[in-house]
Amino acid sequence: MISSKSNYTKLIKTEAKRLGFLSCGISKAAFLEEEAPRLEAWLNKNMNGEMQYMENHFDKRLDPTKLVEGSKSVVSLLLNYYPVEQQTKDSYKLSKYAYGTDYHFVIKDKLKALLSFIQEEIGEVEGRAFVDSAPVLDKAWAAKSGLGWIGKHSNLLTQRVGSFYFIAELIIDLELDYDLPTTNHCGSCTACIDACPTQAITEPFVVDGSKCISYLTIELKENIPSEFKGKMDDWMFGCDVCQDVCPWNRFSKTHNEPLFNSHPELLSMTKKDWEEITEDTFKKIFKKSPVKRTKYSGLKRNINFLKE
Repeated sequence: MISSKSNYTKLIKTEAKRLGFLSCGISKAAFLEEEAPRLEAWLNKNMNGEMQYMENHFDKRLDPTKLVEGSKSVVSLLLNYYPVEQQTKDSYKLSKYAYGTDYHFVIKDKLKALLSFIQEEIGEVEGRAFVDSAPVLDKAWAAKSGLGWIGKHSNLLTQRVGSFYFIAELIIDLELDYDLPTTNHCGSCTACIDACPTQAITEPFVVDGSKCISYLTIELKENIPSEFKGKMDDWMFGCDVCQDVCPWNRFSKTHNEPLFNSHPELLSMTKKDWEEITEDTFKKIFKKSPVKRTKYSGLKRNINFLKE
């Protein structure tokens, strides 16, 4: 006889797939022992740059039971965003995750639907949904749940579809069957380390956030330091270099989420178009986009830095 725990696990994974998630893995909600010293060392070296929030809620970041009272399981989910079409070659570059609608909105709705389904089918289950919006170590939980391994560029990797996907979680007070971590398949490859334009990957599995182009173009509120002149590889929002060169990403498959489709104008814009972009055009193209986070002024700052 199948235990209710196994039934519940199967039910959740089947519904996650129906909602469009690429995959679903489940871990026991407990203190992340291996990650604690790594996170502490990373913060002590100031590799978080101006991302002060990374220093907050250290305990909660490592222990979901402190974040969600009574939690027993971390349900990790992946959602593919690899685009069917990409920008023209003569363009300043946007990270592929930013082509369409802000993933926070898209995934939050799917997570709410999954939690409602769990409550309807299983009963009184309490929990919270997380999309990159609270002190949760997404990649660590996804790896712990067997959804992939952490690559040398510190992104989650899978043999089946590479790394172009979002990671989200439901932390719930329901005991389930737990998945086992997978093995690391980076081998002796150093493609991501060799290709990083700013040498932000200081050693395998360690990224100095304060040197990362994504940080410099999105998180950094001051002017981009002059030491990065000529090293930004034309990225005006985010950076995909370490993922683009990763051999596992030759297995990337096109997403099937209409909300992640890009604004038609975005893909055809040239460098000249970007240099002349007005605030009205910015608002039209990036109406519900994650690019709104850097604001018009931030994007202009980045473009001006690249063209100087």
